[in-house]
Amino acid sequence: MITSFITHPHCVLHNMGPEHPESPKRLDAILARMALEGILQQTMQSEAKPASDEQLILVHPQRHLRSLDKCVPEQGGLTNLDNDTFMNPESLNVARLASGSVVRGIDQVFRQQADNVFCAVRPPGHHAEATEAMGFCFYNNVAVGAAHARAKYGLKRIAILDFDVHQCNGTIDIFANDPDILICTSYQYPFYPWRYLRPEASNVVCTPLDAGCDSRTFRRVIERDWLPALQAHRPELILVSAGFDAHREDPMADVCLEDDDYYWITNLAMDVARGYANHRLVSVLEGGYNPEALGRCATAHVKALLGLPYHEKNSEDACRYDSPMAKE
Repeated sequence: MITSFITHPHCVLHNMGPEHPESPKRLDAILARMALEGILQQTMQSEAKPASDEQLILVHPQRHLRSLDKCVPEQGGLTNLDNDTFMNPESLNVARLASGSVVRGIDQVFRQQADNVFCAVRPPGHHAEATEAMGFCFYNNVAVGAAHARAKYGLKRIAILDFDVHQCNGTIDIFANDPDILICTSYQYPFYPWRYLRPEASNVVCTPLDAGCDSRTFRRVIERDWLPALQAHRPELILVSAGFDAHREDPMADVCLEDDDYYWITNLAMDVARGYANHRLVSVLEGGYNPEALGRCATAHVKALLGLPYHEKNSEDACRYDSPMAKE
């Protein structure tokens, strides 16, 4: 498998303050862990390119883009958009790179330059609604990618898989009841963002998780809820909002996943992509706020994308993946 790894050195320029959990150190942790394990060197490395206005307005109205532009502070300043989301002078430039990374990843898989892609970028995007920046997010990166895939490549069926511990309210806001876009989302319930937690949209499959949810329960409910919908939808492209904050070591929530759960769910997504989408899968980083756990989990994610075995810590045995698609 050829896995493209897309990032950009300017992603660290967006900084919401030294105590903010959505820190430039998140990408440092991912890059350091992947380099340590020799995984980064096995990917095809590319730089993100900024999303254009034309690409952004496929999901965000022009007036929203202009409203954000007016909020850019002077050098050295911070603009408070909400209690969690702050903008420095570089934030919108970096946010365009984050959205543009997904656009570039989609172009790569359709040009057959890569089988799949991981976009290691920030700020995240899945809380950004059509006309509202929130939850550390400015533009909805995965939604911009989906809209680009549909506009440029004429796709009729796209699936967005979101396994962040926080529900993807922005993605739902943008694509609710769109029959071409299937959204499968798992998240702690009840929990932030406190909206769209039980949406009635026909194209959204929700998998709410109780606080304390463990690996066994997580895998069971994902197979139960997501697989039938994905098999019925037969997506031509899989997009992944890859949040790693449902890990038991993450300080932001109370779900208790392990490192290898991210290897498992990535393999599930790849299995669906293999069956229906000619392997085409593009993943973009969302949450994950314990740097050590984030580095390990993102590395497990990319190992799965590369088709490499996952080895448990202090064990000679590789984690085995049994394809649930075989149960179809």
